[in-house]
Amino acid sequence: MSASRTDDSGVVVIGLGRFGCHLATSLTQLGHEVLAIDRSAERVQRWSHQLDRVVQADSTEEGALRQLGVADFRRAVVAIGASVEASVLTVLALAELGVPQIWARATSDKHAKILSSVGAHHVIFPEAETGERVAHLIVSRMLDFVEFDHDFAIAKVRVPPSLAGRSLRALAPADRYGVMVVGAKVPGERFRYATPDTVLVPESVLIVEGSIGQVQRFAALG
Repeated sequence: MSASRTDDSGVVVIGLGRFGCHLATSLTQLGHEVLAIDRSAERVQRWSHQLDRVVQADSTEEGALRQLGVADFRRAVVAIGASVEASVLTVLALAELGVPQIWARATSDKHAKILSSVGAHHVIFPEAETGERVAHLIVSRMLDFVEFDHDFAIAKVRVPPSLAGRSLRALAPADRYGVMVVGAKVPGERFRYATPDTVLVPESVLIVEGSIGQVQRFAALG
């Protein structure tokens, strides 16, 4: 498998503990190519038949990650939980490689601050986040979401650039995209309930509801 910065489908998952495995599996089920890395030969062997590409390597070594082509990926997730030092050094190595989106698992608030300071763009607390949920956030443009059932979700998304400057009455998002816009937040102001006369301001944040697929497609509009 090869990946490039112009291909958003590939995701590197480093650390195949319980959370990392669930995350990698969820990403695969969503149709994304996954490069999974772990320093344990036993874990690599265990998951090699379920994931497309599983490699044994020391992720704290920038050179090892470079040889695996990690620098060509846009997104990487550090799911290491057993060693704070290993997770921090791995994030640092990814930052040195210039990976544009680095997600990292934290085990405490202090750990989260360190991860952010060395280059993590998003910090995850697995105790509060499932692998499936994080997978959706990583590969979509949703800022946050709650899925109540397989056919209903409420999500926070930025106004798609192509829709900015138009009113909800003119856009008719329920008819055109299958989603209902229920709230909008202009930068610097609080959330307000949306009405047909609400105009979508660039860089505003919307609260929308619909199926998870409909919401993701709406968020991905150019």
